[in-house]
Amino acid sequence: MDTNRRQVIRSLVGGSILFPGLISRLLAEDAARGGEVDPLAPRAPHFAGKAKRVIMLHMSGGVSHMDTFDPKPRLTADAGKPSPGGRPYLASPWKFSPRGECGTEVSELFPHVGGCMDDICLIRSMRTDHNDHTQATLGIHTGSVSVTRPSLGSWVSYGLGTENRDLPSFVVLAPQVPYAGTQAWGSDFLPGCHQGTRVLAGAEPIPDLNRRVPSARVQQAELAFLDRVNKDHRRDRSADPALAARIRSFETAFGMQRAMPEVLDLARETDATHELYGLERGSTKGFAWQCLIARRLAERGVRFVELIDVGSSNNWDAHGNLRSHEKHARNVDRPIAGLLKDLKSRGMLNDTLVVWTTEFGRTPQTDSPDGRSHQNTAFSSWMAGAGIKGGIVHGKTDDYGAKVVEDEVHVHDFHATILHLLGFDHTRLTYRHAGRDFRLTDVSGEVVDSILA
Repeated sequence: MDTNRRQVIRSLVGGSILFPGLISRLLAEDAARGGEVDPLAPRAPHFAGKAKRVIMLHMSGGVSHMDTFDPKPRLTADAGKPSPGGRPYLASPWKFSPRGECGTEVSELFPHVGGCMDDICLIRSMRTDHNDHTQATLGIHTGSVSVTRPSLGSWVSYGLGTENRDLPSFVVLAPQVPYAGTQAWGSDFLPGCHQGTRVLAGAEPIPDLNRRVPSARVQQAELAFLDRVNKDHRRDRSADPALAARIRSFETAFGMQRAMPEVLDLARETDATHELYGLERGSTKGFAWQCLIARRLAERGVRFVELIDVGSSNNWDAHGNLRSHEKHARNVDRPIAGLLKDLKSRGMLNDTLVVWTTEFGRTPQTDSPDGRSHQNTAFSSWMAGAGIKGGIVHGKTDDYGAKVVEDEVHVHDFHATILHLLGFDHTRLTYRHAGRDFRLTDVSGEVVDSILA
């Protein structure tokens, strides 16, 4: 019986979709049948939040704030002069200009996003706790720079559950693996059903998405047969979590095989929509594809969608050549603006929170003659949409952009504010693990009330 059962599983598993986290998700559903709480059932937050979902845009490598969203005329005036550490100051090679009715100054690197500033709250006073890529990436994603913890998306999935059983509650659109690898979207001690499911741009966004059997009818027959075999196997045995999850995986995978291809099929999107995002029809490359897919996932009930533009190499890290920011900005600028405009035109920006960030900023002085080094003491991020005051700037850095001098926003404050917009008191969204109640914001963090509408 055991041997036959394993053979059946091996013969069928190739035609199913075993997403990361799916096994634990299905186990949760099985547990619910036995009277336990289903961790993926839709849950009400602590209070009525303005946001129902989050789209997070992460720029990997460390975007230079004084070259994008935080102009520093003094830095330009003192270019070439030695900084306190001895290295010369480096002027930004890009011009800034007021954008929108709000007049927020934005670099020419982001002409399209600049046109959306009336909907954006720009935070110029971000701070994180580490100057290394991996640790800082963990920090902006999990709140911890020292040990692995559940990611922001996992906490949102844990707190809200899912609205669509045929799609993951947390999806990551990432062409390459970022610093910290899959820990950036991992669930750690939270149930595995809350970790992110990675979708790749290209011909095969998800491995084995398409069924390999001749027809849906044949697949259903195979699933029914496997279900009978597994139930017989379990009847005389105590509860086996992995086995229970495998039984449910084949049932749920069938639903995902129908839902995900429809999400990824852009054939019905108009030419005007493709143009808005700067996406060539039929293309699955670049940040434009990621942004349009993010909108489609959001409107189908996915709670948290994260977009990572590049991985742990060939990214925004600009030690040797600050001009590399130009190609990265071209890749993301128009698609991000298109996403904001598309959400707004559909009425979705009212209850969708869009978050743009990076892991840290860069130094005002040179690291090489034409580049900047890492800087965790000051950088810029922004939010738009549900519950956010658009057209404002929060916080201030010094004349060189080296440190925050007004209204600092630590990463814990950033996370606390996101959770607040979703309806959570960040001090109460906890999970018991190893004898302690853990939370995303650890033992600190304050909601930034002044940016809330």
